[in-house]
Amino acid sequence: MSNRLLLTFTFLCCTGTLLAQRVISDAKIVYKMELPPEQLQMDAMLEGSTFTQYMRGPLSRIDMNFNIVHYTYLINSKDETMTTLIDQHGNKYLIRAGKDQYEKDLKQYEGIKFQDQEEIKKVAGYDCRKAIGTMPDGKTFEVYYAIDLVPENKQYNRRFVNLKGIPLEFEILTKTGSKTRVIAVKVELYPIPASYFDVPKTGYKEVSQKELQNM
Repeated sequence: MSNRLLLTFTFLCCTGTLLAQRVISDAKIVYKMELPPEQLQMDAMLEGSTFTQYMRGPLSRIDMNFNIVHYTYLINSKDETMTTLIDQHGNKYLIRAGKDQYEKDLKQYEGIKFQDQEEIKKVAGYDCRKAIGTMPDGKTFEVYYAIDLVPENKQYNRRFVNLKGIPLEFEILTKTGSKTRVIAVKVELYPIPASYFDVPKTGYKEVSQKELQNM
C-alpha cells in the first residue's frame, strides 16, 4: 500500500471514530430509580421515584423526585455555583452554594477514577460500556455510559467529570452504605429552554445548609 493510500485509510478510520461520537450540549434524560429494599420497607411511597437530568451548555439541572420530597439542583459551571431547591409537602427551601463550595465539591469528585470493563449492553437504545468508579475513600460503584454520547460540559454532573461518556445507568452510594440504581428510560436530544435553569425569586425560604440540618 502506498504512503498516500495508507494516510487516506488512517484518516478515514479516525474520522469514522470521531463521527460516531456525538458531542451533546442540550439534553433531557429521564431515569427510573431502583431504591434499596430497606428504604422501600421504611416508606413504600418512595417506590416509583425518578431522576431527571437536563443540560444546556454550561447549565445543568437535576430533579430527584422521591414522591414525598422533591430535590432540584441547579448547577452553573460557568459561574461555579449551585442552588438546591427542596419541596417537602409544600414546605419549600432554597440553599445556595458559592464558588468556594463548588470548587471544594468538584475537587472531591475529580478524585473519582473510572476503569472501563469489557461488558457492553444497551440502555435506552444506546450501546453502553460498563465502568467501575472508585471514590477517594476506596468505595466503588458501577456505571454504564453511552459510548457515542459525549457531554460538551464535563461538569454537568460533577460526579462523572472523569467519565468518557454520558452515564445511562449507574449506582448512587447512600450514607448507610446501600446503593440506589438509576436507569435511563428516555433520552431526548433537543434545545432545552433557558428558563429551566432559572433560580426562583419567590416561593422558597432561603436557608443555609446548617439551618436546614437543624430543622
